Amino acid sequence: MSRVRREAELGSRLTRCAIYTRKSSEEGLEQEFNSLDAQRESAEAFITSQKAEGWVCLSDRYDDGGYTGGNMERPAVKRLMADIDAGKIDCVVVYKVDRLSRSLLDFARMMEAFDKHNVSFVSVTQQFNTATSMGRLVLNVLLSFAQFEREIIGERIRDKKAAQSRRGKWPGGAPVLGYDVDRSGPSPKLVVNSAEAARIRQMFQSYLDLGSLLAVVRDLTHRGWHNKKWTTKAGRVRGGLPFDKSSLHGLLTNPIYMGKIRYKRELHPGEHEAIVEPEVFAKVGAMLRYNGRSGGIEVRNRYGALLKRLLYCAACGKAMVHTFSSKRGRQYRYYTCVQAIKKGWDTCPSKSVPAGEIEQVVVDQIRGIGRDPALLAEVLKQANVEVEEDLAAVKTEKRDLERELARQHEEIRTLAVEGYMSTAAINRIADLHARVRQGEERLAAIKAKFGELKADPVGQEDVAAAFANFDNIWDQLTPRERAKVVSLMVARVEYDGAESTVSVTFHASGVKHLPRKREEAA
Repeated sequence: MSRVRREAELGSRLTRCAIYTRKSSEEGLEQEFNSLDAQRESAEAFITSQKAEGWVCLSDRYDDGGYTGGNMERPAVKRLMADIDAGKIDCVVVYKVDRLSRSLLDFARMMEAFDKHNVSFVSVTQQFNTATSMGRLVLNVLLSFAQFEREIIGERIRDKKAAQSRRGKWPGGAPVLGYDVDRSGPSPKLVVNSAEAARIRQMFQSYLDLGSLLAVVRDLTHRGWHNKKWTTKAGRVRGGLPFDKSSLHGLLTNPIYMGKIRYKRELHPGEHEAIVEPEVFAKVGAMLRYNGRSGGIEVRNRYGALLKRLLYCAACGKAMVHTFSSKRGRQYRYYTCVQAIKKGWDTCPSKSVPAGEIEQVVVDQIRGIGRDPALLAEVLKQANVEVEEDLAAVKTEKRDLERELARQHEEIRTLAVEGYMSTAAINRIADLHARVRQGEERLAAIKAKFGELKADPVGQEDVAAAFANFDNIWDQLTPRERAKVVSLMVARVEYDGAESTVSVTFHASGVKHLPRKREEAA
């Protein structure tokens, strides 16, 4: 047979081969010759051995690095299937069957597409070809074992995470804002990041103060606070995104902050240190559930009722809700006892009270703080309780930061005494030195703040300044701003209808909020 005739026959039965490679993890992909290259080299050698049969290797690469074989959400496999549909491929070559898929259902669908376009499938190391019935049988058996292996691995991982969680150990995953991951021991564990922990406590307190996820998100955006930012082993930066309602809700409901580890619906005591007190976490959870049912504080108080969620009936202890009635085309506002609404007008001596009248009584009480010696003394006492709470918060942050600095110094010493140090160890020491420098600067600032709080308790002149020119400030505020000021100043109002008396309890932090509103209004 002449050479020209042989080349013509080979051209008529040319088999265009596409090589598909996959690796589940990203580890090692940065190397000059990695697992994907090794798979491709073996496949190219196999195709070269079939050159006499007209096999040629396509230059396009179909490589999926860092993707699981348990689903079809892989960019290279999608390109492969698209090129098969376009008629560009005659044969798909892989190193092993499980490189293409570990799901029997997905593989069956791919084989259906292969058969539709007369595309054969070859595994280099398992020596079969789907062009024959025996090859298809062997393929199905191998694929069944591949899927079984994937499911067993998944079960082992889930069982390991469950066991770790029940022992209070961090099961892994993305790092959590407020904690760093300490990998110096036999298993990674969470350690408090003092700066982030202080922010976490502030977020929980802000939600208790503001009562709205959206309001807290605005506050965090104004402060420039973002989610946790970290760097993967491969050097990729992850996280660091601004907060939204969803991510903030996830943070406020994460039991890891009160020292617990959650696995599915189970909660277990964690070996890490809590950042938020359980009582605060419970209060925030209760407020989130209440706001979720009622649409949030901004929706509920769209009419600017000053005593919304503050007014209670002294006789029965039930809340008094903001209501309306209309007479002769005019609308009148009232606060009505919930018990009277639910069980009948005669069950409560307070029944209802005109909204404008009782709101004015409360505003007059606020206005009169600076003039009433007894009330002034009580507010001063409450304000200084707030200072003591601030001092406690600063002490906690100082303690966390000192522990963090001690861990960093210890890690530096450990790395330094190992003698020969790799590039990674040198880089880690440099990073630790930078963190220590930042931590020491922060510690100095905390100590200064602690000294200021100790030396500057709230005095009578502070209260006098806070309530000076109250009427002019009040007149400049919108109804919603007025309601906000009252909610910041007042903890609870009780109305006794039988005695016609009103009792007002002020927040410990009330004195601090009014000057801030004054500045905003000015």
